[in-house]
Amino acid sequence: MPLKVIPAGYDGPKYTNPPTVSYVESLLEHFRLQKYMEKRHCFELVIDSIRYFKKLPPLIDIAVKGDEAITVCGDTHGQYYDVLNLLKINGSPSEKNMYLFNGDFVDRGSFSCEVMLAFLAYKMLYPNHFFLARGNHESLNMNKMYGFEGEVRAKYGDKAYPLFQELFCSLPLAHVINGKVFVVHGGLFSEDGVKLDQIRKIHRFKEPPNEGLMSDMLWSDPQPQLGRGPSKRGVGMSFGPDVTKKFCQDNGLNMVIRSHEAKAEGYEIEADGMLVTVFSAPNYCDHAGNMGGYIRFNEDMKPEYFKFDCVPHPEVPALRYASPFAM
Repeated sequence: MPLKVIPAGYDGPKYTNPPTVSYVESLLEHFRLQKYMEKRHCFELVIDSIRYFKKLPPLIDIAVKGDEAITVCGDTHGQYYDVLNLLKINGSPSEKNMYLFNGDFVDRGSFSCEVMLAFLAYKMLYPNHFFLARGNHESLNMNKMYGFEGEVRAKYGDKAYPLFQELFCSLPLAHVINGKVFVVHGGLFSEDGVKLDQIRKIHRFKEPPNEGLMSDMLWSDPQPQLGRGPSKRGVGMSFGPDVTKKFCQDNGLNMVIRSHEAKAEGYEIEADGMLVTVFSAPNYCDHAGNMGGYIRFNEDMKPEYFKFDCVPHPEVPALRYASPFAM
């Protein structure tokens, strides 16, 4: 069934593929004013993004060279106004100012549609300089519980939600920057000896399984003790600093960056600097009081750590669209 024509009263930016810088800037401002995309444009942007992501491998290699820089950000969880602030502080995405957002774009915060659509617009604008990785919240079960499903249905209708689910199943699982920094949402693996080439062969076009490499990448967390232990989440596992060091040694890496956990200062460095957690949703869920963090790399691949505070947002509380069981 064809989509309806654009309403005559729609005053927002009109999507074209590929988008322009002025379009993306206008879209971000449109969202800031608490306006929605026209539904047809929303559908087209998501469908174009699905087609693009489906051509990509599970593990993306990123090259940073010359005067380029890349900023690695953690969870944003629907905190659109904090995302705008981050981009203001650190500079808008461009071919020289690259970004990697490391999963959990949606849920809990009540502006998840705005975050996701803004990121997709930037991805379509700068496909080789703006990167997105899947997190554990880019999944059917989490979205049903923590708000994204309800938000999409409220803002863009029932037909939009299956498109977002297809999009999430097409997102890459990890990135490697200049062959030295491995970036993944959750963490490392239940067994030693995992090589990057194994990750490149994962079949990712599905809802996350309960075990295996893909599950570990989306759900695992570090622990201070050596070795491995059970996960506090019931999925994935906990891995010690020795696990991180061996994975880096086996794959010629300097460090692992992951997200998945709120940190008081926005980031936390462990395993003698070889493991860093970065989390980019300040004052998480409007009450945690944490800072947001991000990490910048130039060609020399020496990490620079930054933190930023939350900013006010419209009076729409976190978890507005969540299941009552998530409260």
